[in-house]
Amino acid sequence: MSLCLHTVDGHALALLPDRWLAEPTPEEDELLDALTGPVLDVGCGPARHALALNRRGVVALGIDTAPAAVDVALRRGATVIERSVFHRVPAEGRWRSVLLLDGNIGIGGDPVALLARVGQLVQPSGVIAVEVEGDGIGLEELTVRLVDHGRTRSPWFEWARVGLDGLAAVADRAGLDVMRVWEGGGRWFAFLVLR
Repeated sequence: MSLCLHTVDGHALALLPDRWLAEPTPEEDELLDALTGPVLDVGCGPARHALALNRRGVVALGIDTAPAAVDVALRRGATVIERSVFHRVPAEGRWRSVLLLDGNIGIGGDPVALLARVGQLVQPSGVIAVEVEGDGIGLEELTVRLVDHGRTRSPWFEWARVGLDGLAAVADRAGLDVMRVWEGGGRWFAFLVLR
């Protein structure tokens, strides 16, 4: 396994960097087609979703804490800022849609806190689009570090995994309701809304 997250107890969680630079999958296109702008893409990485939305004529801003990812996104022509979602974000409370795809519901290691924060960013009638894992995960809070081809690439940081079986409880604790859940291409997606 080339790029992965190693947990403190020795497990490895595979990452999919090839997907991060690819065009959105048909399942992701279906999700993106359902969104109304402006859209905030949290943990955007190289900003493939923001770019795909821009091509549809939808205003989208990417936000990420990784300087290298932001640099790649900017070189690809995306509108992105290097910042944590937990810091001041432009247009707070006015985003029509917010994205947390590709495992980004795990940012910060506390999905309840993350979703509560994202709830502050979205309009009262807006939608939060998330990707979760299948049943059997529930909520798993982890301490991980990035490892590439066996070489450590980051210090330890907090991360989380949310399964389909844990989504309703996590959303509820964040003051959100699950509006819709669907499977596509072996992946699970959901739209959350403010209560």
